[in-house]
Amino acid sequence: MRIIDTQLISDCVYRLARRAGITLTDSCRNALVCAAKQETGAARFALDTVLANEKIAQNEKMPVCQDTGMAVVFLDIGQEVFLAGKPVREAVDDGVRRAYADGKFRKSICDPLTRINTGDNTPAHLHIGITEGDRVEVTFLPKGFGSENMSKLWMLTPAAGRAGIVDAIVNTVQEAGSRPCPPVYVGVGIGGCFDGCALLAKKALLREVGTRHPREDVASIEAEALEKINALGIGAQGFGGKVTAIGVSCEISPTHIAGLPVAVNIQCHCIRCEKEVL
Repeated sequence: MRIIDTQLISDCVYRLARRAGITLTDSCRNALVCAAKQETGAARFALDTVLANEKIAQNEKMPVCQDTGMAVVFLDIGQEVFLAGKPVREAVDDGVRRAYADGKFRKSICDPLTRINTGDNTPAHLHIGITEGDRVEVTFLPKGFGSENMSKLWMLTPAAGRAGIVDAIVNTVQEAGSRPCPPVYVGVGIGGCFDGCALLAKKALLREVGTRHPREDVASIEAEALEKINALGIGAQGFGGKVTAIGVSCEISPTHIAGLPVAVNIQCHCIRCEKEVL
């Protein structure tokens, strides 16, 4: 049994939030560079501007996007860990609170009815999983809502099959158009139940851009959906072009014999995700 004080989790969330706020993931940056090489005209200008913007953000320690996002935090806690100190929820929110204040990040969280801002970007959206071992993996994903608002959950019938899954993915991106600041990264959940499917789609966004699912049938859905999305011609920031999405990542889980849930979680070009193991 290993004892971990939750203050360590709070400090870890703080570090991850500060880093994520000002930089793109390596796989995102590489994908955008590759996309820029394929484009000309307005689409090339848009991608070059996005990449230049990140360099400025890193050099000046400023937010890489004005929407510094809802703080989505994943804690994968080893079953041999005993957590001591303040409650985990308080520790996570404290890390978010301090990071958004010190980083001068925009506070975007409000009551859904009164629209009154909480003032410190809390509460974080917290997902806790139990794993093997005596470590805690902390993942921080600041999720902007220009892209989150374009996401969809489809409750398909089993008869829709593979073709229906691909159509759901492509149609979601097509209907979104330029609104989620393309080129987008598309996280897809297949199976599970209503809420579990959406979580699968969110977890898919934690994968590095360009990776493929180990199951061949799932990887083929990723590849076909990406090809069809890029054939839409929406392009960077909606200016047209060859690259509307830099990646499609799917996660899958068994589901009920009567259903085929498919969740499509859209991520804008500004992928910010940081991880650390305690």
